[in-house]
Amino acid sequence: MTSEPARAVPASFLPAGSTIGILGGGQLGRLLALAAAKLGMRTHIYCPDPDSPAFEVTPNKTIAAYDDKKALTAFARSVDIVTYEFENVPAATATLIADLVPLAPDARALAISQDRLQEKAFLQNARVAICPFAPVLNATDLKGAIKSIGLPAVLKTTRLGYDGKGQRIVKTREQAQHAFNELSRVPGEKPQMVLEAFVPFEKEISVIVARNHKEEIAVYDPAENIHLNHILHTSTLPARITPQTAHEATEIATRIAKSLNYCGVLGVEFFVSKRGQTQQLLVNEIAPRVHNSGHWTESVCPTSQFEQHIRAICNWPLGSTRRYADVVMENLVGETISTVPGSLSQNEQPNVYGKSKIRAGRKMGHINRILPPSG
Repeated sequence: MTSEPARAVPASFLPAGSTIGILGGGQLGRLLALAAAKLGMRTHIYCPDPDSPAFEVTPNKTIAAYDDKKALTAFARSVDIVTYEFENVPAATATLIADLVPLAPDARALAISQDRLQEKAFLQNARVAICPFAPVLNATDLKGAIKSIGLPAVLKTTRLGYDGKGQRIVKTREQAQHAFNELSRVPGEKPQMVLEAFVPFEKEISVIVARNHKEEIAVYDPAENIHLNHILHTSTLPARITPQTAHEATEIATRIAKSLNYCGVLGVEFFVSKRGQTQQLLVNEIAPRVHNSGHWTESVCPTSQFEQHIRAICNWPLGSTRRYADVVMENLVGETISTVPGSLSQNEQPNVYGKSKIRAGRKMGHINRILPPSG
């Protein structure tokens, strides 16, 4: 690995014809590659899985492990900038890449989002309201955390948690100890967890915000999210929140992007709870990438979140986020993908990810259902 300082995102724009490297070959990588092609960009996908759906939409691919330094070096030297489609890219991989070619979002944003304790510390420093929490590194910490946070609560691993993985709702001390033992079963690793207060929230919303190297910011309307089996089921626009709450959510998302000195598209998830007659926002987590709850932007915004991410990292002017229709995005999970195309109506736009194997709980595609004007 070179000892040179990390390469900054260029202050000038990357021209059409540049090559964008994407770490990760899932559906988000696929959709980013398609958006890049629309802007005249080439893409190079790096992923260990030879069946990655993103490989179908780019001629340039590398099938190698994320710790293969030789393959990573060759990949970095073949592209003009690198981005990623998921936040569990190993830190060492991001550091190696960033020493050779600009990485956006940068390694700091990746590191913060990978660890719940780092993420919470960052959000607190950014003056963002979050759920009460306590670190849990051993059984003694667990007892102290329960005493300070109370029950019910949510016990979460600090790393590798998504779609409900790595977390348990606990209502008794016995359940908490059982959950701790269960989540600790990671060979060769010391368990690191966090106990969060269980917040009786009204709903969950998310905001997609974009920021480029010129510090231009564009924010999409908040989406209201419903989960089934810990997996996002629908995102609905407009969210059933007050105008003041919507304004506060976009302001918080903007503050987070600025505090990170962020470049790219960022997803910010919120709990909405009641405080008297007003709605209170608590940030649940951040995701340094295009986000599942932003897929609706493909159908009812001049600039989708995928095109916006490419614009941002290439330092192009950001596109309009104006929403010109109400919409519901629905994930097609597992066998529900078989409903396409038979059940489609005229106002539904499907996006099928091209995954070769259908599995329970696997995201296979999504549908954007454009709603008729009210009244």
